[in-house]
Amino acid sequence: MLRRELFFAIARSEGAVEPYDNNSVKVAGCDDQELELTLRLALVPGVGPRIRQALLERFGSPEAVFSASQAALRETSGVGVKLAQAISAARNNLDIAGLIAECRDDNVGIITQCDDAYPRLLQEIHDPPGVLFVDGQLQSADALAIAIVGTRHATNYGLAQAQGLAAGLARAGLTIVSGLARGVDAAAHRGALKAGGRTIAVLASGVRNIYPPEHEELAAEIASQGAVVSEAPPRVAPRSGVFPQRNRVISGMSLGVLVIEAAARSGALITARHAMEQGRDVFALPGRVDNRVARGCHALLRDGAKLVESPDDILEELGPLVSPATAADGETVHHPGELLLNDLEREVLAKVQADATSIDDIVTASGLPAHQVLSALSVLEMRRLIRRLSGQFVCRV
Repeated sequence: MLRRELFFAIARSEGAVEPYDNNSVKVAGCDDQELELTLRLALVPGVGPRIRQALLERFGSPEAVFSASQAALRETSGVGVKLAQAISAARNNLDIAGLIAECRDDNVGIITQCDDAYPRLLQEIHDPPGVLFVDGQLQSADALAIAIVGTRHATNYGLAQAQGLAAGLARAGLTIVSGLARGVDAAAHRGALKAGGRTIAVLASGVRNIYPPEHEELAAEIASQGAVVSEAPPRVAPRSGVFPQRNRVISGMSLGVLVIEAAARSGALITARHAMEQGRDVFALPGRVDNRVARGCHALLRDGAKLVESPDDILEELGPLVSPATAADGETVHHPGELLLNDLEREVLAKVQADATSIDDIVTASGLPAHQVLSALSVLEMRRLIRRLSGQFVCRV
């Protein structure tokens, strides 16, 4: 089954992280030397995210990696003679100062793992990016995110569903994450933008080398209402082998992944596989049985993915969150399903404790008529936000 228990370390409960100011490349919590060494390690040719993580686990820090002998480096899984030589050579042959100046001139932010603005969900995957280059802003509200991915060769049905579902989820308060590709990805971004919500595009190229090129205007809109991010330096061109690696970031930044139209072998299914490995939920939109680009979704549904017909299907399935998140409106959210509630239901939920709470006490504390409290409690129970312990007691899920 794809359904996994959700235990996510997300945005800090004490309040929102301030938006990252990409007019400066000075990284909060990371001094100049740490920034330079972190960038240097992340950009060594041949050092992918898993080898980088293995090096850090073995040596403890980028500085220790570059101080290690080639013999010691070769004791790390995946590091052979040539890669050990490349790591040693990178101590001196990478122009990191030039890269930082380029980012400053291009108004591109640099976020490393020692920065508070680094996405909390992304910290939890086993191979997180060492650095993110950002056009736009990442916010703590982006901890409430859903990824929407699918085929580049989408049908009119798929495009309409991607745009409509993205708009509905964005209006509810979720950030939409996708890959800026043609087809479903672009429709999802556009749906979030039209709804006035936040959206994040994760690229396989640099954020100043948009691919596909016809999406440059869309990327600019996304940066103004969210963020365009990449592991690659700003002007790096896309390479085919990088796209699967990019997909783990799409799922890693999200609470779950919704697949809309995907062939039996596709990049969208790679993203779904990353989601499963990361403990995220996987959702799929059903399609016509004679439609080739529906086969991947139907395979996911047979394997236990959650069937989606509306945004409510996703919001009700996600959660609960171990650490509360701060939504875009400033409200503290313990479960994404809370985004579906009206004001009265939110008020009643706020009076329900983690331990057994008397319904009479909820009526007294809320000051609402008993029949309104009972009605709201029924809705909260149906949405699996509370649990009834007995006839007169309830608690939060």
